[in-house]
Amino acid sequence: MAFIDQYDFDALKNDAEKMVLQELGRQLEVYPDKICLCNECVLDIAAIALNAVKPLYHVSLLGGLYAAAIEDHSAYGESIKEAISTAIEKVRNNPSHDVKFDEPDESSDSADDTAEVQGH
Repeated sequence: MAFIDQYDFDALKNDAEKMVLQELGRQLEVYPDKICLCNECVLDIAAIALNAVKPLYHVSLLGGLYAAAIEDHSAYGESIKEAISTAIEKVRNNPSHDVKFDEPDESSDSADDTAEVQGH
């Protein structure tokens, strides 16, 4: 029997992941510039941000309570916000696929600002 099959690793949780994804959603809702929101780009942003913040793994209810207490700690929350902001800019400036944003049609007052994603 393989080592990984001997234990229940499903109980291992990283609360930093939940916090990063919640904050990522908040920041993308109000992001002022055009950005590709395809699955690949959003996952890239999340991965970059998660690699930049301290993980909060736990396996028990007590560990979850500890992680919740850290979540309330402003320094940790600020590190998450900063990591996400940095990750958004990295992916926005260097997407892993071609992204072309349509330029507004000068002859029309209601231009469509949606992103045309190429190469998927």
